[in-house]
Amino acid sequence: MRGCWLALFVGVEFCYYWFHLASHRVRFLWATHAVHHSATRFNLSAAVRLGWTSQLTGSFLFFLPLAWIGFHPASIALMLALGLLYQFFLHTALPIHLGPLEWVFEHAAPSSRASCLHESCLDTNYGSTLIVFDRLFGTFADAPEGEAMRFGLKGRAPSNNPIAIAFGEWKHLGVDLWRASGLRRKLRSAGRAALTAGVFARDDGAACSKTHSSGPRWMGSAVCRKN
Repeated sequence: MRGCWLALFVGVEFCYYWFHLASHRVRFLWATHAVHHSATRFNLSAAVRLGWTSQLTGSFLFFLPLAWIGFHPASIALMLALGLLYQFFLHTALPIHLGPLEWVFEHAAPSSRASCLHESCLDTNYGSTLIVFDRLFGTFADAPEGEAMRFGLKGRAPSNNPIAIAFGEWKHLGVDLWRASGLRRKLRSAGRAALTAGVFARDDGAACSKTHSSGPRWMGSAVCRKN
């Protein structure tokens, strides 16, 4: 029995990793996930800043294989809920350390880096409770040294309007789909990442140099260098 729960835990973690990765790299899924990253402060309230359209975009499909191999949907949902509860306490700037366990488990530092706007942190640290899949698949990232961490969405003005936050990226996606000519270009606009460049202002006033990124166009990136 314990072995089944352990297998389910690892299975849910594996599926969640790929769900989270896809939510960053597929624009159709990013339209929902962007709500979480719209927070400009990394604290416990950001943990519950979630999109309203997750089930409409088929997020549950990533966990269907677990049901196909015999795990009960209720057990899968319970394991997911426990993972989200664990993640809630990771959304803090407090210097919480787990010692050697940090090689295996998610903790506050990589969780904050997953929401950071620095180029080296974009599209990284997708794990829920475990960080091992990020280490295995090369998506783990350390915090940038000597740089103040910045949070939010590039190219999007912060808003306190819940409707604008929940549906803002859907609006931008809809505009791009309308402008794209032909089905092929529309599908590419909804599903593909694109290169971009951007400029940010650092907290200390230093300028951020333009750079190209491998991250999604709608998320953006910038590398900060002192002038």
